[in-house]
Parts: sequence; C-alpha cells; structure tokens
Amino acid sequence: MFHGSGLFALLLMVLEWTRPGLSSPLRPICDLRVLDHFIKEAWDAEAAMRACKDACSIATNFTAPLTRVDFDVWEAMNIEEQAQEVQSGLHVLNETISSLQASNQTDVLQSHIDASISNIASIRQVLRSLSIPEYVPPASGGEDKEMQNVSSISELFQVHINFLRGKVRLLLANAPVCHQGVS
Repeated sequence: MFHGSGLFALLLMVLEWTRPGLSSPLRPICDLRVLDHFIKEAWDAEAAMRACKDACSIATNFTAPLTRVDFDVWEAMNIEEQAQEVQSGLHVLNETISSLQASNQTDVLQSHIDASISNIASIRQVLRSLSIPEYVPPASGGEDKEMQNVSSISELFQVHINFLRGKVRLLLANAPVCHQGVS
C-alpha cells in the first residue's frame, strides 16, 4: 500500500486529471508511473497471499486472462483490437477478484481484494482518459481463447501482475493520444 504522502500525491494527480464537475474531457494520463503504482500494489497483494498460505486458500479454479504476448501478433493488431484484449482481460480479472469478496476471508486478503478491484477501476479510468474503447462483451457468448485457469489466489494475483506489466503497459505506452505532437 502507498504510505501517507505517496497516497496523497496520487490522489492529487487523479483529482487533477479527472477534474470533477467540469464538462471538459479528461486529460490523457500518459505517465507510466501511474501504472507502476498499480503494479506495486498487485505485487504487495501477491506477496501477502504467498505469506498467508492456508488461511487464504480457496479450493477452486479461477479464470484469468493469458499474460503471454506474441509481439508479432500484438504489433499486427490495431489499437482497437489491442484495447479490446486488454479491456477483456481487465474485465475477467475484475470479475474473478470480485468473486472472492463473497468468501469468508482474512482481513488482510479482504483489503487486497478491495484494493485490487479499486485499482482495476482506476486503470479503466486511465484507459478512458486515453480514448481507449471500453470493454464490449462478445455477442456470441462463446469462451474466450485468451483465458486460462489458475488454482490459487496467489497465482491469480501473479497473473494480475503479469497482465499489468505486459499487455496493459504495452497498450498505455503506445496509446496514440500520448504520441500526438511528438516527432
């Protein structure tokens, strides 16, 4: 978790970017240090789950997005396809992590679950600021080939870390709005 002044500084940045009450569009959030904050919190959650072991275990499989990136395939995709893949993965992570809220967990796990859900919502806000299209579920309702099953909460949070470090970072780093006017 962020400590005192770091949390306050992040809050000020987010408030400045979102400017509540103003009708103007969000300013693009192109600074990858914002994503680094969310990655650090995901690391903290994963480390807490590893340390928690039996008290934080649930005997079930979780659905999670694939984190592997084939760079040739990724580069061949247009920004909308990349955005859809990232948004789909964030949606699955949010749904899976949210499903943990119903289980009777330790206070430590519950705080990491709540923080992760909040962080995913914040990442979606960052994506909106970059004019990245929101997630649109597939009309067919078929199983997404970009998913995997994981068997522990620790592994789920490891996927969360890798997804943020991989596909989310690639999308944010190459967002067209962040490169306008840059030659």
